[in-house]
Amino acid sequence: MLTFIPSICVFSFLTLLQTRSSFQTSSASILSRLYSQKLSVIDGHFGNSYTNQTNENSTIIYKFEYKEIENKFMPHFSRNWTTAVRISIKLLNTADEDFPLLFVARQQRGVISWQLPLPLENIYEYEYASRTLCPLDQQHRKADMKQVMYAEISSMSVKNLNFSLKASKISDFELKPGEVKNLSLTPSEPQYYMYTFPRNIDSVIVKVESGDRKCMVLSVQDIQCPVFDLDKDVEFSGTYQTVTKQGAITVEKKKYMEESFYIVLVLKPKDYECNGIDEIQLPGEERTKHLTLRVYGTISSSKYYIGIVGALAIFGGFYLIAFMIGCCYHGCQKNRGVWIIEEEKSEAEEETEDLLNRSNRLPGSYGATTGNESDVMDRSLHEIQTPSNITVDTDSVDSSIDFLPDADKEKDVFRTKTILFVVDLARKSRKKVAKSYSLFCRNLAAISIFYGLAVLQLVLTYQKVLNVTGNQDICYYNFDCAHPLGALTSFNNVFSNVGYILLGILFLILVARRDVIYKKAVQNDRKIGKELGIPQHFGLFYAMGLALVMEGLMSACYHVCPNYSNFQFDTSFMYIIACLCMLKIYQSRHPDISAKAHTSYMFMACVIFIAVIGVLHGTESFWIVFSTIYMVGTLIMSVYIYYMGRWKLNREIFIHTWVQIRQNCFMCPRPMYKDRFIFLVLGNSINWSIAIFGVVTRPRDFASYLLAIFIGNLMFYTVYYTIMKLRHKERLHPLLIFFVACAILCWIPALYFFFAHLTSWQLNPSQSREGNQNCMLFEFYDSHDIWHFLSAISMFFSFLILLTLDDDLFSTRRDKIPVF
Repeated sequence: MLTFIPSICVFSFLTLLQTRSSFQTSSASILSRLYSQKLSVIDGHFGNSYTNQTNENSTIIYKFEYKEIENKFMPHFSRNWTTAVRISIKLLNTADEDFPLLFVARQQRGVISWQLPLPLENIYEYEYASRTLCPLDQQHRKADMKQVMYAEISSMSVKNLNFSLKASKISDFELKPGEVKNLSLTPSEPQYYMYTFPRNIDSVIVKVESGDRKCMVLSVQDIQCPVFDLDKDVEFSGTYQTVTKQGAITVEKKKYMEESFYIVLVLKPKDYECNGIDEIQLPGEERTKHLTLRVYGTISSSKYYIGIVGALAIFGGFYLIAFMIGCCYHGCQKNRGVWIIEEEKSEAEEETEDLLNRSNRLPGSYGATTGNESDVMDRSLHEIQTPSNITVDTDSVDSSIDFLPDADKEKDVFRTKTILFVVDLARKSRKKVAKSYSLFCRNLAAISIFYGLAVLQLVLTYQKVLNVTGNQDICYYNFDCAHPLGALTSFNNVFSNVGYILLGILFLILVARRDVIYKKAVQNDRKIGKELGIPQHFGLFYAMGLALVMEGLMSACYHVCPNYSNFQFDTSFMYIIACLCMLKIYQSRHPDISAKAHTSYMFMACVIFIAVIGVLHGTESFWIVFSTIYMVGTLIMSVYIYYMGRWKLNREIFIHTWVQIRQNCFMCPRPMYKDRFIFLVLGNSINWSIAIFGVVTRPRDFASYLLAIFIGNLMFYTVYYTIMKLRHKERLHPLLIFFVACAILCWIPALYFFFAHLTSWQLNPSQSREGNQNCMLFEFYDSHDIWHFLSAISMFFSFLILLTLDDDLFSTRRDKIPVF
């Protein structure tokens, strides 16, 4: 056993020596093969073409020399001209893909290499390539400094590979401000140029335009080697974006130490990254893109101040005008306020007139009652005998918040009259109703805080990712008018939302002022709060003002980095505003039966959820399901409105709906509530038509389609309300007419600018940039910013329309104000 162990060790040692010897022999043979190649060094001259051949036994080296040129023509530049060399090489015969032609260019501070055929996207192979060698940066070059460049061509191929080589200096490598350069690109011939900031310019726009839609990449990189100018590595450095017909990148001087940068242009072998379509190039088909390149200065810092101050001055003017109108309209002695009351009558005259009005209406004005008419008359007489009980507080509260179990009997009596007056639907305690409506603003404030913080965190993360990676395809800006400030790439698109915020705050101030005036008027004369005019509940108005402010904030957050993932930030509060406006119109004459805050916001949350699903998964199945829910929901809501809330949502909902439709449409020649019936039939016809249109056409922008539904219903309801006012001989207040005229004059141009479509996140980033346009206002704001301004003003006037819609009824008794 002891003799066996040494024998094993000896055998292992001999095997190791044999392996080492064979490895050394193999390495030596490889090295000898390499060094046995014939090495030819040829002095090259720029501008000449050289044709030669190489194989595994030969290596060709071309030596080029040049000197850096001193800048004598532009003395304000404290450096010499940059000399750039471009190498073009072409394979003249077919090479085996396993033994390609190898090219290596060696310079003072770098090496660049490629092979022919040049594979791109692992599909296409190009037998011709042309690239620019990276010049020395300013720090490492001196005037009259001699530079040497070696171009080495070799191959491991057994057969000869013929090639042609040409080296040339780029005379116009440095671009001048405003210079227009016409270029042609192929996937194997990327190009890049240098631009140096003049002393009086702090930022420039690099603009590329082309007549075709072939996909390319526009990149801006710092002055350093290597320059990433290949399809596979152009996205590794600097700022870049994909381009079809046009592209633009704003470059700031402060981000570049040498105050210079490279503009890199690379044509993609395929268009998939630009249009999402994977098209295969046919063999022999040449892929060339013709384009123009231009670099021009952006606006100065003074233009920033003009744009910012100009916008603030415009909206500050509204505060001044509101103050002046408030002083003139409410400050004069003859116009002490909108609550101007007629001369008071004696208590006996009021009781007698009230008794006569009730006795005249009760016998013939009920469509259906659940109690004895004599009981109703007795109750009415009892109320007149006890004036303190004219307004019922808790006995007639809606069933959803009733405090007494017998309230349903009175609601059936009052709400099923064929002719309803506001007094019939304003029987709850004003304090309880006001508290209920105040929840709209409180709940919206809580929603806004939790929603807004998450939104802000997300969009700032998007902006940070864009700044770190340089990938400008993340965000859909109007790059032709994107003015950066700080970390924001497009500050003007963010700041232009200030109108929503300022006018929303102004509207809240006007509502608060009116609220204070009304409370003082009620304290001076209690009849104002119980018997006269439309019941004034300001909770929904406060919610509308807050929603307008939040729309500005959310739209600003969206425009920090607008894209496919955060579109709902810009539209969420638009849905809420439309819903709140419709609720406010309905609540004006239906204060006791209007929807409650938590129910309304739950409905709005469902709408926003549907909008997200529709955008992300807008399939045919979704459209069918959505349209079905839309049509059925519209019908259910119509029946609920028709019967003034005396119709409940339960498991027998469809049976009740069919019974009511059969009784009112088939069995009864005339509907019980004619005006309401006509209004709801027209409304259902319009909404069902919109639903069918959506199923048939399936619009790509589902979010705008859904918003159009709410805006259309809001406009229809507003027009209906106004027509009914005029039909019942109610006059329109002069201030209301003025607000309507202003709103129309602002909405028309606002919609024009809205449909300008400068960008669209429904398209690919490069396709979206095809709609980019230059600035229009103050050289700072584009047409979408103007939409922000005009829509904010339009919405403000629209809110004032709702605020003053019934100002003509403040001195009218509620039992004379019809419900419609």
